[in-house]
Amino acid sequence: MTDPRPLGRRTPLVPTLPKGDVLGTYETYPAAQAVVERLSHAEFPIKQLAIIGNELTTVERVTGRLTYGRAALAGAVTGLWIGVFLGLVMLLFSPTTATVTTLLAAAFIGAGFGMLYGVASFAISRRRRDFTSTHQVLARSYQIVVDPGLAHRAQEILARPDERPGVRR
Repeated sequence: MTDPRPLGRRTPLVPTLPKGDVLGTYETYPAAQAVVERLSHAEFPIKQLAIIGNELTTVERVTGRLTYGRAALAGAVTGLWIGVFLGLVMLLFSPTTATVTTLLAAAFIGAGFGMLYGVASFAISRRRRDFTSTHQVLARSYQIVVDPGLAHRAQEILARPDERPGVRR
């Protein structure tokens, strides 16, 4: 069975975990990423590597209380961007009739409708959720997995001192 995706990529149709030897386990993603960067600078075939996050946890951090004012402001900003986009489209496709005034009008109309939508949606869901938050998916540790045939070469590269200028160990 061939893969109908563009550029002739042949990736598995069913997601699978990468197989191979564990090159190392790191507490943070930036630490694992730095190891991959180091291997990349040493001309290692990094397509044979994978960073795997273990013990995933969803973290929701509450950032504040949601009020009518904040809902109106957030809706207005979103509507403003949509209005600016539509105004630019009008400027591009009808440059003889559309002017900068058209762009400004579209932005203000978008901000107004966005504000109304923000207030209305907050009023409808007020009793269920009246706070703002951000969501993150974090892992307790990150493993770098390498093709078994290349594990020894990767370990040799990592055992050498980093010779790039400005990089401290």
